[in-house]
Amino acid sequence: MHKLIVSKSENIRIDKYLADEIKDLTRSDIAKLFTKNQILVNDLLVKPSYKLKLGDSVGVDYQVIKFDAKNQVEIPILYEDKDVLVIEKPAGMLSHSKGKENQEQTVETTIATKLVESDYNRAGIVHRLDRATSGVMICAKTREAYKSLQNQFSQRKVTKVYYAILSGHFEIKSAIIDLPIMRDQKNKSRFKVDSRGKSSLTRYTVISENSKYSLVELEPKTGRTHQLRVHLKYLKHPIVGDNFYEGEPSDRLYLHAAKLSIKLPSGETKIFESEIPKTFGEKMQYN
Repeated sequence: MHKLIVSKSENIRIDKYLADEIKDLTRSDIAKLFTKNQILVNDLLVKPSYKLKLGDSVGVDYQVIKFDAKNQVEIPILYEDKDVLVIEKPAGMLSHSKGKENQEQTVETTIATKLVESDYNRAGIVHRLDRATSGVMICAKTREAYKSLQNQFSQRKVTKVYYAILSGHFEIKSAIIDLPIMRDQKNKSRFKVDSRGKSSLTRYTVISENSKYSLVELEPKTGRTHQLRVHLKYLKHPIVGDNFYEGEPSDRLYLHAAKLSIKLPSGETKIFESEIPKTFGEKMQYN
């Protein structure tokens, strides 16, 4: 464990102090160390907001930080105020760590330095996008904002719109998919349509077609895990690139969270949008 004695600064937040003193650590690294209880002051655990005093002994074990900060992906910020942060998650990035020993960059570790309060599980992560899905995510900077936003998701007061490229063509170009979903007991990382499952509703509208694919707009009315992917696979139009649900192999999962309408803690309702990736247009040029 690396030891530091506070000799020059007093009444400074410990997270800022460490960023100034240990140049090899990014602010995200420091936030991650706090979540892993790898930072002590006078042999006691403290919060990132703890203000140091002269003579304090700071212990930091940063051996758990194994990834190279130079390889960190910069996440575009679509909107920010004192309560929330709206980002554009890239495909391939986890929303949050699956376990304490996970060493890769996630949305959770990336936004950590933006949070005002972070002393709770999965701080800031109000909802999640699957690793392979790109697009709009809203994150909370305070505990109060977290509760406000999460309540809206749980009460289905949030409007979410996705775009996806599917194999094949729908005979009916716009409809509601009403199929219950449950966890697949034979493979618990997957879900399936089953009459014993929870009610799951998805609205779809075909936007365009070519000889092989359909570009569709999807609006989940419920928020079940893998809902869009499971519904479309069941209808025999799996999302291109969805190797989890029998989709055609491709360079990525062609599912993008394009719009999010939600009431902010400030009371204002806003719509956040993310442009459809260029690869979607390229895929739809196939003939």
